[in-house]
Amino acid sequence: MATALHNLSSYEANSVPDASNMIFGIVVSEWNSEITDALLKGCVATLEKHGALPENIHVKTVPGSFELIYGAHQMTLNDGYDAVIILGSVIRGETPHFDYICEGVTAGIARLNATSSIPVVFGLLTTNDLQQAKDRAGGRLGNKGDECAVVAIKMAKF
Repeated sequence: MATALHNLSSYEANSVPDASNMIFGIVVSEWNSEITDALLKGCVATLEKHGALPENIHVKTVPGSFELIYGAHQMTLNDGYDAVIILGSVIRGETPHFDYICEGVTAGIARLNATSSIPVVFGLLTTNDLQQAKDRAGGRLGNKGDECAVVAIKMAKF
C-alpha cells in the first residue's frame, strides 16, 4: 500500500506481541541525520511501548546507507538478537547514485533475510526530496521507525 494512503505510525496495538523478552539490534545511517535521528527516536519509542527494555535495544551507527548492509550482517552474527532493524534515508539527487544505493541496499538486506537465522527489517526511506523524507520520519505520514519496530517485534515472534 502506498504511504500516501496509510500512516506509517498506524497499527492495531493489540496485534503486537509483548517484546519484554526480546533483544533488538538497530543499525542507523549517519547520512541525512535529521531524518535518521527521527526514525531512530520513533523506532526506540515504539519498541519500548511494547515492552522492550532499554538495555535490550542496541544501536550502532554507520556512515551511510550502503554500509547498513555490513552493519546488519555483523549484528546477525551475534546470536543474542531476536531481530535487526536498519534505518536510513536516501534522497534523490541529480545523478544515478540514488538508484545504485537504493538497489544495492535492497538487494543486500534481502540477501541477509534469505540467509540469516533472524529477521532484518528494512527501514530505508527512498524519497525524491527532503520534504518527502520529513513526512515519513515523524511528519504528516507518520514515522517509518514506528512501523519498523512493529515489524521487528512481529517477525521476532514469528
